[in-house]
Parts: sequence; structure tokens; C-alpha cells
Amino acid sequence: MSDDEEEIAFDGSETRLVEVVEAGGRLDKVLADRVAELSRGRIQALMAAGLVRRAGKPVTDASAKAQAGTYEISIPPPVAAEPRPEAIPLTVLYEDQHLIVIDKPAGMAAHPGPGTESGTLVNALLHHCGDSLSGIGGVLRPGIVHRLDKDTSGVMVAAKSDAAHAGLSALFATHDIERAYIAFTRGAPTPAKGTIQTQIGRSSSDRKKMAVLKTGGREAITHYEVEQTFGGAKPVAAKVRCTLETGRTHQIRVHLASKGSPCLGDPVYGSSAPAHAVRAIVEAAGLTRQALHAAVLGFVHPVTGERLRFETPLPADMAALEAGLAGL
Repeated sequence: MSDDEEEIAFDGSETRLVEVVEAGGRLDKVLADRVAELSRGRIQALMAAGLVRRAGKPVTDASAKAQAGTYEISIPPPVAAEPRPEAIPLTVLYEDQHLIVIDKPAGMAAHPGPGTESGTLVNALLHHCGDSLSGIGGVLRPGIVHRLDKDTSGVMVAAKSDAAHAGLSALFATHDIERAYIAFTRGAPTPAKGTIQTQIGRSSSDRKKMAVLKTGGREAITHYEVEQTFGGAKPVAAKVRCTLETGRTHQIRVHLASKGSPCLGDPVYGSSAPAHAVRAIVEAAGLTRQALHAAVLGFVHPVTGERLRFETPLPADMAALEAGLAGL
């Protein structure tokens, strides 16, 4: 049986047999590289549960060196998850029978996922909208036509009718949506105004991260403009306005990092730490996430044809950050 063949057990679980020819390399990475649909994190969880075996014995140390031989990976069947309505307060900017626009707080995931089964925007929308929420997005994310990263705040739209869902999806697919974000960055990107056009895809070194790729990936286009710099002639931070022409996963965060000016507070793409004075301001502002806010969302209502545009102010942590940086 080859690496990509599988067996289906009577209990619905799947078994992957992975043949390791040469010993060496961290085991979780070796296995993840050979089973494309499983991340290293998922491999680690399966190992911890005793579901990875070699020579009939469980292998639980993810950091151990891979040994030559056949590894058996048992993958439990997915658990059908019906999101439950939760009475989570929402800041509603607009609502009619077809769609709802909200100002999503940082820390709220758009829809349920591994490790985030509750407390999401979908859970809140199910409570707020009841049975009117569009089901096209699937059981796990009804009404969701686009998303913001969990720790990115700002304007989001969700569909309440199937007609709105189809129409909004078409607008996002053709990029007929106005989207502007405010970011505070380490240093300032140069030139002060420009367009970043690259290919973005999964990082080859870390499957949880996205990266600018020389080949493969999907085209990503971000227009940016430095609105203000902080710290004198050699800025230690900047306020940057970004508008999206495409909407790839982590696009703004990856693009700003590729310019050497990642979002302040970004735990994934932040690379080296900002200047000491900036670190102190970040801490004082209570910023515990990437300094990125979806400030503007504009589109033509897919059912009524009305032109809608929403703009929200910076949330408290980013407003405090801006005030602190202004004193440098």
C-alpha cells in the first residue's frame, strides 16, 4: 500500500500507512510531509491520543527522530458539529431581511473550527438572526461569505438569505468590494505609497503560516499608503492604510511583513521585536494581538441594488496604541 492509500474501518475511522525509508528528521514533520491533509498540529494530537503506531506500538513523542519502517496513523471520523445559538452581544451596523453588517471585535473567530467550537460570530448570528440565516455556507458557517482573522477587528457582512449569499459571494469573487484596513507597523514600509503584488500560499517551513512564494500560490494584491510615522526621521512605527484588491488568507499581514514592517503585536509574522519604546506603548495599550482593523467595507446590496458603505473607528486597544505612538 502506498503513502496516499487509505483503509476505512467499520467505525468510520481512516488509517494511513506511511513508509519511512530513511531514519532521521523530526517525526511529526516527517509524517505531516507525507500525509498532505494532516498538519503537524493534527499529527501531534493524534500521537498524544495513541493513534500513531509503529510495529504495533503507540508512538507518542512528536519530537523524536523518525525511524525507518511503517507508521500506522488512525484518523477518527469527523464529529458532526451543529453550531449552537449563543447570546453574544453584537455591534450591528446595518440589518435587513437579506443581510447583516457587524463590527467584529478582536478575539472572535468568524466560524467554528478545531479548538473554537463556540463563541464565534456564527454562534452569535444564529442567536440574533434565528432561522433566517443563509445556509449556503454549510452547517459550520451559515451566512459567512468572507472572514476576518480571529484577532483582526472590524466590519464584516453576513448573508441572511440565499439570494444575498449568492450575490455577496459573486461580489467578493470579482473583487467588487471596497475594503480598507488600518494597520500599525514596526518601522514604516518604503516607499510610503505603493502596491504589493505577489503570490501567497502555505509556507513550506510552517504549514500554519502563509508566505510570499516565488512559484505556486495565488495572486495577492494590496495597495498601501503610510498615513503617519512615529519616532522622527527614522520611524520606529507607522500607521498604514491598506486596501485590498484580492482577499487571501493573512494577506495584509504577510505583505506588510514582506516589506520589513509587520503589524505590531503580530504573533505569527512579527519576526523581531520593535523598539523598546514601542514595546512599552504596545503593553500599556493592552494590545495583545496584531494591530489590524478592517475600517471600511463598501458594496452594492446584492438584492436591492443600494450602495452601502460602512466605516468604523479604531477599537480601544488600537486607539490607545495610536495615542501612545503619537507621543514619540
